[in-house]
Amino acid sequence: MIWLPILGGLLATLQADRGTELTVYNQNFALVKEIRNLDLKLGRQSVAIEDVASQIEPNSVGFRSVSSPGSMSVLEQNYQYDLIGVQAILNKAVGKRIVFNRVLPDGKKERIAGTLLSSPTAVVNAGPDLGSPFGNGYYGGGFGGGALNTYNGMVVKADDGRILLNPTGEIEVAEIPEGLISRPTLMWELDSRKAGKNSVELSYLTNGITWNADYVMTISDDGSGGFVGWVTLSNQCGKSFKDVNLKLLAGDVNRVRPQPRGMAGGFGGGGAELAMSRAKNFEEESLFEYHLYTLQRPATVRDRETKQISLLESDTLKYQKRLILDPLRMVGMYYPGEGEIGVGELKPQVRVEFVNDKASGLGVPLPQGRVKVYQRDKSGSVQMIGEDQINHTPKDEKVSLVVGRSFDIVGERLRTNFERLGPRRTRESFRIAIRNRKDVADTVYYLERRWGDWTVTAKSMDFRKADSNTMEFTVNLAPGEEKVITYTVETVW
Repeated sequence: MIWLPILGGLLATLQADRGTELTVYNQNFALVKEIRNLDLKLGRQSVAIEDVASQIEPNSVGFRSVSSPGSMSVLEQNYQYDLIGVQAILNKAVGKRIVFNRVLPDGKKERIAGTLLSSPTAVVNAGPDLGSPFGNGYYGGGFGGGALNTYNGMVVKADDGRILLNPTGEIEVAEIPEGLISRPTLMWELDSRKAGKNSVELSYLTNGITWNADYVMTISDDGSGGFVGWVTLSNQCGKSFKDVNLKLLAGDVNRVRPQPRGMAGGFGGGGAELAMSRAKNFEEESLFEYHLYTLQRPATVRDRETKQISLLESDTLKYQKRLILDPLRMVGMYYPGEGEIGVGELKPQVRVEFVNDKASGLGVPLPQGRVKVYQRDKSGSVQMIGEDQINHTPKDEKVSLVVGRSFDIVGERLRTNFERLGPRRTRESFRIAIRNRKDVADTVYYLERRWGDWTVTAKSMDFRKADSNTMEFTVNLAPGEEKVITYTVETVW
């Protein structure tokens, strides 16, 4: 333990992390809980808590004694993060003497002593630039205060009277300026009613650490496949965590974020029973309206590290492939190419769908993440066929992945007739051709979107009314076959 004189008293430093628990949220923040040992004297004293995350939220800090509950009170808390660095030292050395060593173009070395007049840094000038069209505070990142960012280069006044602008070389300072620290530190003023050893629990939120799920799905032509999930954990919070109890929370947790002023804006065991990985890395449980995954072994999460841990796997997945042709999903987004009639050539969307249930070898909550889909070729090698993103998916819900567009099935849609039957009544006729250029049969689900009060008066193929605005035609195509859908619809607006 380190004792340092401060404010006429003693500064006790919390040390020796043990029993650390790290709960990481998939919204770029984490909850840290640590047990630290403290040696206190009786009465009021200052306590320094070093080695905390540099992106800590100071207003989230919790502190309590676990060995002697109620034996201390926190009178004041400060967070110090003015860290030692070249820029910080130069900023605080302005107006003080420095020594500058540089090499001249002829190879000679020059040693210059003088006073640092300006450090090489960006500064914020208060007040808007009234002569600028951006004088409302939007220029240079000055939100709401009308601030403008400018850049100051280094200026040194040598003892011989020379003024050196942006000199290059090695700089010597007499001492480390007061107030700089080597790592982020929490400073507390405590009032202890008991002297001696005390174990305390420190908890706080920190930004800069997050996790997401990544999945790999490998499919076969017979409708079976495998599904593997990984946790990808990224730590950029400024602190490493060794042998911690790691927990991951999946869900959309509401957090209050300050709004910028001036403008808005600104990652198993096979069989039907398996869900979590064979190694039983994570244990899943429900927590409030979210899901919590607890790693069943200690983990080390280093600063500036990306770590992957197996989350779940199944080798008995059952899936379906669906080809969906939906040209009117976004009205106005489909335009014919030059020389084309109607909307031109259409390509069906390819979806891979499965149900997140035990019959598919899953049946557990799936955290949001990216899914890469692979298929084996004739030689047995896996090839990537698409990638999509899923949201948090409860068990027993369907997962529908968009993996791409069909190459060998094409469609063409034409409006062949339009009549106005009255001020608010129209009659339209359409012709849709769908062609299968493959050597195998396939099925296309063709969707037509209608608005208003519509009635189909003639049709060449039956359809299912999926909702009040959608007709769904199931088109079964033999190899090399083309099928044509025609229908006439009357609409009252």
